[in-house]
Amino acid sequence: MNAREKAQNWLGQDIDQDIKEGIQTLLDGPETELTEAFYKELEFGTGGLRGIMGVGSNRMNKYTLGMATQGLSNYLNKTFPNEEIKVAIAYDCRNNSTYFAEITSAVFSANGIKVYVFEELRPTPELSFAIRTLGCKSGVVLTASHNPKEYNGYKAYWDDGAQVTPPHDNNIIKEVQNITSLTDIKFEANHSLIEKIGSEIDSQYLNSIKSLALDPQAIEKEKSINIVFSSIHGTGITMVPPALEMLGFTNVNIVKEQAEPNGDFPTVIYPNPEEAEALTLALKLANETNADLLMATDPDADRVGIAAMADNGKFELMNGNQLISLLANYTLNKRKELGTLNTSTQYMVKTIVSTDLFDTICADYNMPCYNTLTGFKYIATTIRELEGPHQFIGGGEESYGYMPSAVTRDKDAVASCALIAEMAADAKSKGKTLWNVLHDIYETYGVWYDSMTPITRKGIEGADEISAKMKQLRANSPISLGGDKVVIIKDYQSGIEKNLETGSEVKMNFPISNVLQFFTKNGSKISARPSGTEPKIKFYFSLTQKISGKGEVESTNKRLKENVEEIINDLNLNQW
Repeated sequence: MNAREKAQNWLGQDIDQDIKEGIQTLLDGPETELTEAFYKELEFGTGGLRGIMGVGSNRMNKYTLGMATQGLSNYLNKTFPNEEIKVAIAYDCRNNSTYFAEITSAVFSANGIKVYVFEELRPTPELSFAIRTLGCKSGVVLTASHNPKEYNGYKAYWDDGAQVTPPHDNNIIKEVQNITSLTDIKFEANHSLIEKIGSEIDSQYLNSIKSLALDPQAIEKEKSINIVFSSIHGTGITMVPPALEMLGFTNVNIVKEQAEPNGDFPTVIYPNPEEAEALTLALKLANETNADLLMATDPDADRVGIAAMADNGKFELMNGNQLISLLANYTLNKRKELGTLNTSTQYMVKTIVSTDLFDTICADYNMPCYNTLTGFKYIATTIRELEGPHQFIGGGEESYGYMPSAVTRDKDAVASCALIAEMAADAKSKGKTLWNVLHDIYETYGVWYDSMTPITRKGIEGADEISAKMKQLRANSPISLGGDKVVIIKDYQSGIEKNLETGSEVKMNFPISNVLQFFTKNGSKISARPSGTEPKIKFYFSLTQKISGKGEVESTNKRLKENVEEIINDLNLNQW
């Protein structure tokens, strides 16, 4: 069916009157709007749903959400026959998140599944924790993470507290696709199967975070360290301040203008701590109060952005690669100092597009470091595979996500804020800022300049453009980037690693993914990856150079940044 036929098909079914009116408005309006709303199904991908809220098969609404939950319910009932099936549900601050949580609860319960739903908005990592704590088979969080305010989403989890992975993700997708009529969705809630949860899970979650402190004495020494925190109108306000207080920090200043949860995100353009603009108010407060550390979380509090005082006397933002490198360095150094480092049983994990400085630090401590595809569900898969004799002690990715332990199985900004604050306190006790520590790392291991260039292409045409760009890069791969010869190409779609110098090819041991990586003679890594959650293609640049002293950090950074611009020109990204 084309978009108009699909809209008319919906209109002819027994659906809510407001949805019918919205469909009729689309049918009477511009064809482009109708097409965007109905040209395809809102895809239940490997992590769930994410899309613009509104009427249509390609929008987040009661019925697309209902189909996803019905499909997941069907799969759970087939997978665990004759067992009590329990699920947990959390939701964030976004418009309609509470309503979507109610719909999700209703459909699960109508299918005979026990539902634990948080009584108020809570961070995504607490949902992961609740699944494991309550013995659930699955879970859902209603969030679109850091997307613009028009979006909402639905992330599905399995019994280990991680987002669904093969074979479950593909099997759930098949069940969702098998729902051919909106009347297949069971919306009549069984309220006897729905139970509200709250403070008891909060306490257990916070206690688990407190137990993760590597050096409580370091916190006690600098417990009055001046911390500025912003939740950017999201769920972080519910858990981050209590976590810092429980650890003993006594001087936490909240950005009041952004403390109230609000799905319109009135003080920012994008509610994303990766965007400098979103931290404008936090930076203002940090400078006014002469703070030591600034931390800000995204709407569902799985990502955290930070800033610290630089040598120029101003607060400077750090990127996600710098943050995960600092956390890896602190974790390994502190464990070695305290005698809790065990390289025969412990390990760390990062994603393939993240900085290799992380790997380099791990190698210096002889700590095993595994690389996975982008996404914490793959980090969680590694944890699941190694669970038992091996201990996960930290892992992260460049997009401002970190997980300090296996207590949760998704990126955890609450636990990360606790560890970052401890790390900053430890640095201050030595008369240093986090920027000073980072420059120490650069002096030891070389300067790493890591950046990411996202290119947005919306709608049907945009998806085609992104697909065409990846095909072009595969068909005409660059032989040189930024004046540096390309020596290795890794194509995660074909699963082949090709050495351009020897002509040899080897099969990589990774799941199939639409990612291309180019490695140069001098150690640069350039990655291209279409986003799985946004209408974007992302280009990641990771360049490095050795230095002989801290005085060379800034000049080296400048040279590497200029080199990235050359690579961008070589890939024709400015003209595309």
